[in-house]
Amino acid sequence: MTSQRLAATSALTALAPAVWGSTYLITTEFLPPDRPLLASTLRALPAGLLLLLMTRTLPRGIWWWRAVVLGVLNIGAFFYLLFLAAYHLPGGVAALVMTIQPMIVLLLGSALLKDRIQPVHLVACLVGAVGVALLVLQPHAGLDGVGVLAGLLGALSMASGIVLTKRWGRPEGVGLLTFTGWQLTVGGLVLLPVTLAGEGLPDHLTWTNVGGFAYLSVIGALIAYVLWFRGLSRLPALAASFLSFASPLCATVLGYLFLDETLRPLQLLGAAAVVGAVVLAQPRGRDRRPAPAPPERAASRV
Repeated sequence: MTSQRLAATSALTALAPAVWGSTYLITTEFLPPDRPLLASTLRALPAGLLLLLMTRTLPRGIWWWRAVVLGVLNIGAFFYLLFLAAYHLPGGVAALVMTIQPMIVLLLGSALLKDRIQPVHLVACLVGAVGVALLVLQPHAGLDGVGVLAGLLGALSMASGIVLTKRWGRPEGVGLLTFTGWQLTVGGLVLLPVTLAGEGLPDHLTWTNVGGFAYLSVIGALIAYVLWFRGLSRLPALAASFLSFASPLCATVLGYLFLDETLRPLQLLGAAAVVGAVVLAQPRGRDRRPAPAPPERAASRV
C-alpha cells in the first residue's frame, strides 16, 4: 500500500475514536443522568441487531466462539470496564491509565503477530502517554485502586481485541457489516443483564434523550465501528491502537467548544504530542512506481 493510501486509511480510521470522544458531550448534554451502562447497551445492541437484520448472516463453525470472544473484548467487557474506571477515577486519570493500551498491543503483537518492536514504537508510546497526561490530567487528581484496576483491564481488553482481530481477520466471504454486527450484538447482549441488574430502566425518556441514544447507536457504534474494523483489516495493529488517542483529543476540543472548558498552554502542548505520537506510529508505505530503466538499456532505446 502506498504512503498516500496508508495516510487516507489512517485518517478515515481515526474518525472512529474521534466520534467516541464525543460520547462525554452527548452523555452529559443529551442523556438521562447516571446511566452509563444503559448508554453502552443501547449504543451496541440496536446497531448490532440492525446489521444482523440487514446482512442475515450468522457465524459458522469456529467463528461462533471467535465472534463471542471478539464481541466481549472489543465491546462488552471494554465498555463495562471503561465506565467502571470512570466512576472511580477522575476523567483525566482514567484516560491516562488507558494509554497503556498501545504498549500492550506492542507486546501482544510481537508474540501473536510476529511484529517487530522498533525503537520508534517505544518512543511513540512514551510521547503519547505524556501527551494524554498533559491533555487531560487535572490538578489534585485522586487515585482509586478499583478504578485503576478497571482501567488497566479495559486497556488489556481492547488491546487483546485489536490483536486478535488482526490475527483472525474475517471469515472468507463475510463482509465488514456482518463482521461488525456480530461483535456489536455479542457486546450488547453481554451488557444487557449487567445494565438491568445495576441500573434498571429509566421511568421516562425525553425526545432529547432519544436523540442522544440514536446518535450513540447509529454514529457512535454502527458507523464508527464499521470504520474501525475496516481500518484494523488494513493497518498494523499498533498503528490502529495509537489512533485511539484521537478520543481524548476530540473530547477535549469539544469540551472547549461547547462546554466552556478552558485550554491551557500545557494542554495544547499535550495535543501536539498526541498527534506526534500517532504520526510516529503510522506505517510508512512504499511508492510502487516502476523503477527507472538501467542506464545502458535506456541508452539502447535511443
